[in-house]
Amino acid sequence: MAKTTFEDDLGKLEQIVSQLEKGDVPLEEALEQFEVGVKLTKTLQKTLQDAEQSLAKIVNEDGSTSDFEIED
Repeated sequence: MAKTTFEDDLGKLEQIVSQLEKGDVPLEEALEQFEVGVKLTKTLQKTLQDAEQSLAKIVNEDGSTSDFEIED
C-alpha cells in the first residue's frame, strides 16, 4: 500500500465529510465512510503531533538541540 501525503488524506477526509453532510448517502455506505473518516482523522492527528515534536527542538549555535516550549 502506497503511503499518502498529509494533503491527500486531508482531501479524502474533506470529501467524506462533504458527502455525509449532504445526507443522501445510504446508511451502510455512510457507516463505512464514517469509519474511514475516523481512521484518517487519527492518521492526520498523529502526523501533526509528530511535526509538532520535531518543531519543538531548537538547534543551538554549537549544533546541539534543546527543547522549545510551545505556548497554546
